[in-house]
Amino acid sequence: MKTLGLLGGMSWESTAVYYRLLNQGVSRRLGGLHSAPLRIASVDFAPVAQWQSAGQWAAAAQHLGALGSGLWRAGAQGLVLATNTMHKVADTIEAAAGLPLLHIADATGAAIRAAGLSCVGLLGTRFTMEDSTIVIDRLRQRSGLEVLVPPAADRARVHAVIYDELCRGVVTEASRQAYLGVIDRLAARGAQGVILGCTEISLLLDPLQHAFPLFDSTALHAEAAVRWMLDEPTHPDRKPT
Repeated sequence: MKTLGLLGGMSWESTAVYYRLLNQGVSRRLGGLHSAPLRIASVDFAPVAQWQSAGQWAAAAQHLGALGSGLWRAGAQGLVLATNTMHKVADTIEAAAGLPLLHIADATGAAIRAAGLSCVGLLGTRFTMEDSTIVIDRLRQRSGLEVLVPPAADRARVHAVIYDELCRGVVTEASRQAYLGVIDRLAARGAQGVILGCTEISLLLDPLQHAFPLFDSTALHAEAAVRWMLDEPTHPDRKPT
């Protein structure tokens, strides 16, 4: 197996999910006592969140790039950035780390293409929904998808739930119903499915519990990373296991 570098802590709640999914994916394939060979750097999220809010993306990129370089020195052969939002500076982090980065939008886009959909909604942080350079442009250009985002009021609610609740381990039925309302409104505008485009949203919504297609970027990203570690061929039509 190849050794994967996991750059997380943004937030640690979703990084814990990545850790579980990566190990489960390897164990399911290889059996016995096998687990994922990982090198992990987990940041203090508070200063990163402050940089995000202040638009100081270069400072965040420098910090995360240095940590990525440390993962390379520790023996990582590839890199997973365990957050959608910070993919805004993915190219800078990848260059600083000197490691190939497995982009979250590529894993997500492949699953949507495999499902035969062409128009999807996107839920995520305000940054991810409003700044097309984070994942939307890549989904459009590489996967040929039309991507819809919620209107301003819905974006504000989705964002607040992520930072005020999910990143702090708080999951409420009221927020779940609010998200389902946002999804219904995206579907009414023509979305054939919706991307859970923040790594914490799967703590609130389980795609297996909903008939409407929901694409969990966390699970899809982790599945792609497991395939990479095991040198499995990429199967765009393969569903996460």
